[in-house]
Amino acid sequence: MTKTGFVIANLFRKKTRTVLTLLSVIMAFLLFGLLQAVNVMFNAGADFVGATRLITQSRVSFTQSLPLRQLPELEAVPGVEAVMYEQWFGGVWQENTQLIAFAVDPERLHKVYPEWTMPEDAWKKFAQTRTGMIAGRQIAKQYGWEVGQKLPIKSSIFPQKDGSKAWSFDLVGIYDGKDEEWQRQTSQVFINFAYFDEANQFGSGRAGIYVLKLGDPDKAKDVALTIDKKYENSTEETKTQTEKDWNAGFAKQMGDIGMLVRWILFAVFFTLLLVVGNTMAQSVRERIPELAVLKTLGFSDGSVLGFVLAEALLIVGAGGLIGLGLATGLGILVQKNAGAMLPISVDWRVWSVGLIAIAVVGTVVGLLPALRAQRLKIVDALAGR
Repeated sequence: MTKTGFVIANLFRKKTRTVLTLLSVIMAFLLFGLLQAVNVMFNAGADFVGATRLITQSRVSFTQSLPLRQLPELEAVPGVEAVMYEQWFGGVWQENTQLIAFAVDPERLHKVYPEWTMPEDAWKKFAQTRTGMIAGRQIAKQYGWEVGQKLPIKSSIFPQKDGSKAWSFDLVGIYDGKDEEWQRQTSQVFINFAYFDEANQFGSGRAGIYVLKLGDPDKAKDVALTIDKKYENSTEETKTQTEKDWNAGFAKQMGDIGMLVRWILFAVFFTLLLVVGNTMAQSVRERIPELAVLKTLGFSDGSVLGFVLAEALLIVGAGGLIGLGLATGLGILVQKNAGAMLPISVDWRVWSVGLIAIAVVGTVVGLLPALRAQRLKIVDALAGR
């Protein structure tokens, strides 16, 4: 029997225990892969490579509105092909169902987001209807909405001038995506900005963000720097980033996701250390006489230490690789179904940290039992048999 075969045979002496431990490791690294991908997303630096759209918001927060007088100034920036503005509406359907709803200029939305498809007549009606609203195919299907309905939608943020947060909109169109990827993202609602701007209690002439469509993606970084430098040290300082980075930041408004992820990972791996460590310690205790026999046959203390340590590294390594592989597959599914809103990816950065974690966890849980096996005295071990 080879040394590798010997390690595997020892590992599966108690098949049920080994399988359950392996499943624990797989689940731990599955969670690790997904959570670390989220952590990387929120802590990654700005990436302007290949960006076709940029989003300009207030440097303070996207909740701080910017004046619409900036619109012609942004349109004049070299490299900017078209600009639209929008305001987060904070829509609520029926009792307490939150909607992803934005107030937009219909014509500018059509120009900046050609990925949203709808008959031209519907686009024109959206622009011409003061109380007009369009909904994505997915959300319209979910709630049974049909074109021509008048929909009562509340706002959790913006009351009307009379103090009421109950708004009413005419559904003039249902938009879809240009391909399968965009079709999966048709869960938003857009209302006519002109009506919102005129009717809301907090005043007019301001928008939450500007969305800039670029003519040349390679100039994204230069355009962003130009815009932010233009408003530097003014009362309306801006922060310009890619659409992907903005979506990640929007999700981060829910709280300190990074800290939450780190605490969850700490709890997961602390539990993993206890489970696998106990398994290895118990396995060594059961085999003390056998380890003594190995030394009697001529195996050195270092060889015995290596056998035990290899078992720990094998079970953690196998479970870790399977778990990371499953996380990669789930990450791809998330990208396909919610890539725009949650652009996570279990990429090489996650795998590199994962491989380090496998080595560290395997070494930590196997080291103490391995050292015990190394220091084992043949006479004492066989005497207690």
